[in-house]
Amino acid sequence: MPATERAIELTIAAARAAADIKAEEIIALDVSEQLVLTDVFLIASGTNERQVGAIVDAVEEALFKLGAKPVRREGKGQGRWVLIDFGDVVVHVQHQEDRVYYALERLWKDCPVIELPADARGADEAQA
Repeated sequence: MPATERAIELTIAAARAAADIKAEEIIALDVSEQLVLTDVFLIASGTNERQVGAIVDAVEEALFKLGAKPVRREGKGQGRWVLIDFGDVVVHVQHQEDRVYYALERLWKDCPVIELPADARGADEAQA
């Protein structure tokens, strides 16, 4: 069963919020067939720890406006890899170096990519 409409709505809102803070390489993966706990992984990169924190804050604020509250948050203190679990959507905001090292996209390569609107794809996509 593919990701729910609510999960897609939250994913797009989170991706737009991240893009507004100049997050890079924003990608959404439909993990609903692989995991029971969530429908979507949203992955975004920041160039430094401060930007990672700003992206996290923007995502939480945007989803709070839609009535979604984080169930769990990990890693914000370090600012290298922050995981925010909203139930239907798990947002991973990673420092660029950690993103390359852990390569979540490669680990979940069998999952379909969710097409994001142009304004939600990140700073690197806006220049393309």
